[in-house]
Amino acid sequence: MTTLLLSLLLVLAQTALPAALPVVRPLPAPLSVARWWDPPPTPYAAGHRGVDLAAPVGAELRAVAAGRVHHAGPVAGRGVLSLALPNGLRTTYEPVRPLVTEGEEVSAGQVVAVLTEGSHCPAPCLHWGLLSGEVYLNPLALLARPTPRLLPDPRPYGAVSGPVGAAGAGLSPGRPAGRWPGPSP
Repeated sequence: MTTLLLSLLLVLAQTALPAALPVVRPLPAPLSVARWWDPPPTPYAAGHRGVDLAAPVGAELRAVAAGRVHHAGPVAGRGVLSLALPNGLRTTYEPVRPLVTEGEEVSAGQVVAVLTEGSHCPAPCLHWGLLSGEVYLNPLALLARPTPRLLPDPRPYGAVSGPVGAAGAGLSPGRPAGRWPGPSP
């Protein structure tokens, strides 16, 4: 029952987040997720309490929304930046070299830190987290969801499946040859 209630609360919180704040990306587009948010089943269980975004060491990190610097400094040997947002949420960035100090006001899109070495990813990455009180949320829920777009398939109907063009620009492996499977008329 607790898991169901927590899941429902997370869904409701994620649905309300994008409309609540004007938000910008912490890194330039396109964001490349190296590891997705994987919340633990209980507060003390193993899980991934944020998302890892691939980025080079030295990348400038931006405040995703206006707020106040909650923490800027080392935690367990890594540089961490935590921003308190006006709606009670807190977003975190690590491993970083903060460019702001505790208590400082920041604006959405302001460069607030630089990515450093020492992440838990195989390649350099930003671990980006989001908290509401003591509850971890998916930070990607802050960002506007992209609008899916279907591209026309330039191949004739029934053509052999495979990538479109030399660069493999197609979004899907292709449609099945012949009739669409289903009941006969």
